[in-house]
Amino acid sequence: MTNTVALANAAVRGVRGSGHRTAQLWRQSLRFRTMVIALALTSIAVLVTCVAMALAVQNNLWESRKNQVLQDASRAANSAQSTLYSANTQGNETAVIGLMRDVSDTVQNVSASRVLGVFPLDSRPSSAGFTLGGFNRDELVTDQLQQRVSKDATKQWWQPVALRDADGSEHAGILIGQQLTMPGSGSYALYIAYDLADTEQTLVLVQSSLWVAGIVLVALIGLITWLSLRSVVQPITEAADTSARFAGGDFDVRLPVRGQDELATLGRSFNAMADSIEAQIKELGALSLVQQRFVSDVSHELRTPLTTIRLAAEMLNDRREEFDPTTARTAELLQTQVHRFDTLLADLLEISRYDAGSVQLETEAISLAHLAEDLVEDMSPLAEAHDTELRFVAPGGHTPVDLDPRRVRRILRNLIGNAIEHGEGRPIVITVDSDQNAVAVGVRDQGMGMTPSDAERVFDRFWRADPSRQRTIGGTGLGLSIALGDARLHRGTLAVWSRPGEGTNFVLTLPRGSRPLDEGSPVPLEPVEAIAEIGVSTDPNGIAPVVASRRAVPAGDGEEES
Repeated sequence: MTNTVALANAAVRGVRGSGHRTAQLWRQSLRFRTMVIALALTSIAVLVTCVAMALAVQNNLWESRKNQVLQDASRAANSAQSTLYSANTQGNETAVIGLMRDVSDTVQNVSASRVLGVFPLDSRPSSAGFTLGGFNRDELVTDQLQQRVSKDATKQWWQPVALRDADGSEHAGILIGQQLTMPGSGSYALYIAYDLADTEQTLVLVQSSLWVAGIVLVALIGLITWLSLRSVVQPITEAADTSARFAGGDFDVRLPVRGQDELATLGRSFNAMADSIEAQIKELGALSLVQQRFVSDVSHELRTPLTTIRLAAEMLNDRREEFDPTTARTAELLQTQVHRFDTLLADLLEISRYDAGSVQLETEAISLAHLAEDLVEDMSPLAEAHDTELRFVAPGGHTPVDLDPRRVRRILRNLIGNAIEHGEGRPIVITVDSDQNAVAVGVRDQGMGMTPSDAERVFDRFWRADPSRQRTIGGTGLGLSIALGDARLHRGTLAVWSRPGEGTNFVLTLPRGSRPLDEGSPVPLEPVEAIAEIGVSTDPNGIAPVVASRRAVPAGDGEEES
């Protein structure tokens, strides 16, 4: 019983697998789909044609055969009637029997059938008639046919019958009845049975030929369709493969052009388009290199005069108490803007390194929880200056992982600084957690928040959610863009969740070792627990991790504030 159930389950799985593969082939293969449609429509057309022709042949063949036997029976009946009219038996029984023998010979000579019978229509004994060829009146002649023959002497009546051979097999036949009149001796019924076995054989042969021809026709049409599709689909397949390779970065690939037809025109157009795109890509690449070199060169060239200006600004700022209030304020503003200018140059240099692909990680095994905790302590004075409380929660993330501490600190410093800037003085929660595949840190504030359209652009360079809002911490507008680059450099992700009036939550997720990030982050992106309900804890056993539903919000290429 167990083996039977296992075999049944295996068969069901095999059928489902075949159905799935067929459905996948139907979706992915134009050739297969066209072949199936062409064969299905051809099969339907051939089926309808063969059925119509078979019915027409059958009707015409039976009708022709019926008319033929009716004419043959009519000739036989007329000959028999002539024989009866030419004799005068005067009611003599012996003469009647002799006359019946003459009628029998006449019918046999004229008719093509040897199965017949003649029977009197009155109450005379059946010996007054005769039968030939094993004619069985009780099996072949129905009461309805007898009544019609006896009532009307001018018409010829027929009915289909089943004739039985000597071996007991049955085949179709037709029985024809007609009334004969013997002067002075009454009326007789003549029945002639015609065997239609030859007609059946002819019909079977014709129908078999039709079906064989239909099957051969479907096969030929399928072969022709396959050959035609191959000549059409093959260039399309080559075009699809070439387009995929071109999209993958192989800009030297081109379509082979053969002939002067529409497909050749398509190939030439594609090649011309590829040449144009390749030229534009090379031009844009050259412009990008020029731009990167310009930014890098300008940044480097500005370092020397900026250093001099910074030293002068620091000297003026240190002696601002000796100046009048206006000059002192000017020296203080100069010091602030020079420092911001220095930060901007550093960020521009970092961005140019990312654009040039020359950024390298300097990894070491370090605990993300300890790194984040140290950074929270370093930024506590800034938070206190903005009357903001920093809460650190670390249910996990204490096991060392390979990461670049300088870049991760830069990411977290930027995220926490943005949270302080836009947190409206409400508590900020920094959560660190981990699982078998990844470690993650989330920075959650309850500030003004952002709309979904703003969240999509939050990682764009120099983008600000509210351009009219003044910065209180500083920043260059490149912080989140650099943070996203640092996250991707670690093969990690930096995602954002935000709602107007509910705050913002940034989640940095880093993989453990070489494992890919194929699952969700250990820190939920969309929080559901209010910050007021989260206690202050750095002990992984002292507080449970924040429970939140996950709803991925793709990171953009800009930033909110930096």
